[in-house]
Amino acid sequence: MFEVEEIRREFPILQRTVYGKPLVYLDSGATAQKPLQVIETVDRLHRELNANIHRGVHYLSEEATALYEAARERIAAYIGAAEKEEIVFTAGATASLNTVAYAWGAKYVRAGDNILVSELEHHSNIVPWQLLAERQGAEIRVLPFDEAGSLRMELLPELLDERTKAVAVTQASNTLGTRPDLRPLIDAAHAVGAVVVVDGCQGIVHGGVDVRAMGCDFYAFSGHKLYGPTGIGVLYGKRDRLEAMPPFLGGGDMVDRVTFERTTYAPVPLRFEAGTANFVGAIGLGEAVRFMQRFDPAAIEAHESALLRRATERLSAVEGLRIYGTTADKCAIVSFNVEGVHAYDMGMILDKLGIAVRTGQHCAEPVMTHYGVTGMCRASFALYNTLPEADALADGVARAVRMLRQ
Repeated sequence: MFEVEEIRREFPILQRTVYGKPLVYLDSGATAQKPLQVIETVDRLHRELNANIHRGVHYLSEEATALYEAARERIAAYIGAAEKEEIVFTAGATASLNTVAYAWGAKYVRAGDNILVSELEHHSNIVPWQLLAERQGAEIRVLPFDEAGSLRMELLPELLDERTKAVAVTQASNTLGTRPDLRPLIDAAHAVGAVVVVDGCQGIVHGGVDVRAMGCDFYAFSGHKLYGPTGIGVLYGKRDRLEAMPPFLGGGDMVDRVTFERTTYAPVPLRFEAGTANFVGAIGLGEAVRFMQRFDPAAIEAHESALLRRATERLSAVEGLRIYGTTADKCAIVSFNVEGVHAYDMGMILDKLGIAVRTGQHCAEPVMTHYGVTGMCRASFALYNTLPEADALADGVARAVRMLRQ
């Protein structure tokens, strides 16, 4: 059963007040709050089981290793990977995307090649590809979106060619909430021999993923947006893609044998997990996945869609307010501006009312440029938010507009 009030009781921070008012947390797109079972797991690991993994034969190390690898297996099953070896633990989605851009890109991208990046992307799925293009002498091409926030798929034939090596695209925009239909894009990319790298940070939270059904070559997400700890992320890669890539970082635990003449590397995924792993974060992320597996994904989707509808309806009634991103299948993210009101001013007044939203460019400056604005207010909903909180957002925005226009 999906009972939002019962779920809220599992998130201690939601019980607190801000400036004497109940916290209305609408910034889960930046980082989600953590349920008790994740908090308690991380605490227990530090208290009772703090030992480095893989390289110890003592009890604590062996138990920590077993939990770490069990988390890998759970996450593989959760996203539909064919095997747990296709799951690489990283420091976050940014690290995952950079790993592909450096390790895969250095081997396969050459001068004269091109990389297609969608206009919807977070900076983490733009800048690594720009750096790769600069190093290798390649070209960045852009797949634009229309005013509603839909990718202009009709332009693919003129953007993709035999020199296209990679396509970087989001599963769900962190600013507009757009969830592109990725299957036609992936099929078109594969038809010209390109790999597809998907930013799943928002998509895995809002709707989930089956990477085999999606057909992507690489998929990246961060733990802290999926109700898990910070400082941990995942790179999924098809096994043959990972095995063809050289290591990105060198150090302990990613090697087979080291001599001054030659080093051989561990099999995947360990060759991409150099140094002391964030085993606490990985195990905590596995626990966050366990938390999510308690619920019917359709029930979460229905709840978040109801929140999105309520917020959209109420905000649309505010004079001069514009919502950016109006596609039919968008996820529970609402970015907006009010004519004559600066986004930062709006955000600060909402904060004094106990309502936490994000203001600024949301690490998606090309999206701002598309709409000709310097920033937006963004409310991003999660499974623990309620309809009264959506109403509180709209009431707070209306109050802020009255104050600022006076």
